[in-house]
Amino acid sequence: MNKRERVIAAIQGKEVDSIPSSFSLHFPTEIAFGNAAVEAHLDFYQKTDTDILKIMNENLVPYMGEINHASDYRKVRFSIHDQFMVDQLDLIKKILERCDDECFTMGTLHGITASTIHPLEKMHEALDYNGVRSYLNRLFEENPIPVIDCMKHIADEMCELVYASVKLGLDGIYYAALGGERRFFTDEQFAECIEPLDKMVLNAVSEAGGYCFLHICKDGLNMERYKDYGNYFDVVNWGVYEVPFSLEKGRSMFPDKTIMGGLENRSGVLIEGSVDEVKEEVTNVIRTAGKKRFILGADCTLATDQDLKKVRAAVDAARVVKN
Repeated sequence: MNKRERVIAAIQGKEVDSIPSSFSLHFPTEIAFGNAAVEAHLDFYQKTDTDILKIMNENLVPYMGEINHASDYRKVRFSIHDQFMVDQLDLIKKILERCDDECFTMGTLHGITASTIHPLEKMHEALDYNGVRSYLNRLFEENPIPVIDCMKHIADEMCELVYASVKLGLDGIYYAALGGERRFFTDEQFAECIEPLDKMVLNAVSEAGGYCFLHICKDGLNMERYKDYGNYFDVVNWGVYEVPFSLEKGRSMFPDKTIMGGLENRSGVLIEGSVDEVKEEVTNVIRTAGKKRFILGADCTLATDQDLKKVRAAVDAARVVKN
């Protein structure tokens, strides 16, 4: 099997010749855009030999004016023709032109919650993630209508980005979902406002002809909020250690879906361990997860300064694990 065949077999629940792997990281700002980003992606792919070439997306929903009140979210309007969307499609196109035909290619799409806070992050650069999310919650409580209207607009345009990305030749889309944390949206708010829009974009991936990877991100999640997402994705990845929510629990929640993950992304063996310890942990993870419907990966993106030799060791180890 080549890499693409291996990944698709894992997604479809078929027998694989070895366990495929997928890892990614945010590149330093100076090489995160344009032609420099093309070279950075190809270099990462060559050094790690992952089965999936995941194309990052730093072309975020931009600042479009001060958002001090919920009504200010009416300023956040864009289309597939806006420069940040054009730049992302150009990045995808250039990478696909340069990568080999045997790898599985996947684009990154920031989910509804993430895309809604990106303009706030640009406006309040001193705030961390929790601060920005708290800010969004305050605006939502002030007046949910314009915030939800903006979210609906974002969902519409993200669907357009999905269609355009898959049309370029991507095999799949990695949808980075936020919003499941207990400390922000209530279960009712999530079910009424976030879940339908998440599902709308996830469904667009299937309609476009791509494989859908659902990434459930951040700590303190109520994983039960995602239990009805199963019909909308092919592969699921979450913070096994970050949430925490074990591989076994994930298998139980999504019994007919392919699981991706198993390793910590900002601590554990990939950071603190030796190459031999990385290989040993990969063997343990695969024995726990099983060889069917499993792709080795991490909870989330790796640190920008990650030692790629350890990532390569994990990829290689997955290829030699025996039942």
